[in-house]
Amino acid sequence: MDQRIVKFQDAIEELGLDAFIVTNPVNLTYLTGFQGLPGDGCLTVTPKTVTLITDARYQEELSQSLPKDIDLAITRDYYQVARKVLTGPKFQRVGFETSISFQLYQLLSQLFGDALIAEDGVIEKLREVKGQDEVAALRKSTSLASEGFEQLIKHVTVGQTERQVSNWLNNWMLDHGAEKPSFDTIVASGYRSALPHGAASNKQLAEADMVTVDFGFYVDHYTSDITRTFALGDPGDQLKHIHEIVYQAQEKMFAVIKPGANGRDVDAAGRDFIRKRGYGKYYEHGSGHGIGLDIHEGPNFGPRWQSNISAINNVMTVEPGIYLPKLGGVRIEDDLLITADGNERLTTAPRKLIIL
Repeated sequence: MDQRIVKFQDAIEELGLDAFIVTNPVNLTYLTGFQGLPGDGCLTVTPKTVTLITDARYQEELSQSLPKDIDLAITRDYYQVARKVLTGPKFQRVGFETSISFQLYQLLSQLFGDALIAEDGVIEKLREVKGQDEVAALRKSTSLASEGFEQLIKHVTVGQTERQVSNWLNNWMLDHGAEKPSFDTIVASGYRSALPHGAASNKQLAEADMVTVDFGFYVDHYTSDITRTFALGDPGDQLKHIHEIVYQAQEKMFAVIKPGANGRDVDAAGRDFIRKRGYGKYYEHGSGHGIGLDIHEGPNFGPRWQSNISAINNVMTVEPGIYLPKLGGVRIEDDLLITADGNERLTTAPRKLIIL
């Protein structure tokens, strides 16, 4: 049995469950490799058996790719079949993911009644620590993203719109091996760079604008997440100053990220540095999160994440920022692998301010 399945079965037993119904499509991919769309099936897992339940659209592909120790059931009545698989006196406690829709919860309640037990983040917790194959995929993804940024800054000119810049980067990434974007690429220039998640607009890039670009793309099913802020000509002393502060804040965070570091302390290393330089109220988001099959995974870096402890083979973003309303903002975001003796920065794109 695949080690991911084995670890999940161990977790089921530790929770005192007799079985578990998996419906989250990302978790289905993690456990079985199944690449179905949301709502295209489910997985039943017991301490001894695993059954993937989906429909005939996937039958031929899965009959060749599915691990032999995972049973395959083909039907359009996914959850009725799940109930048949888990019928009998030994299935008194059946776990399910709290991320399901209310409609699906109602259906499962009708089928399983009081046997249903809500469990939050069981598989997601397993996903936080990456295997060697996952680290290899994340290296490819972050490497391509770094190359994409370095190509982008050769292309960007005054007069282009933010949307044109976003489209150019998207097309380059897809043409060079990315599967799809992880989210809508953010391009925010000039006064709009003070918007932490400013969607690309028809605003034209102007001389002396700061430009923030935040993007992530999947390679081999694993994502990157990178942000860089650069300038189109001299942006002025204050914006250059806050870029250097954000750079140094990120360095402070790098210095404390290691196995055993908690999310609040990592966040404080950068946030306190920014606060002491007078910009604390202009930094209002968390400092980082895990990445993998999803763009946002655990653990997290932030003021309320003391219980999130970094472990070897977590892959994390580190993303401090300062945003000055009506003037502009800066964010620098890199992807790090937590290693036995600290961390390794996977993102290789330049971090110092680039003035084009």
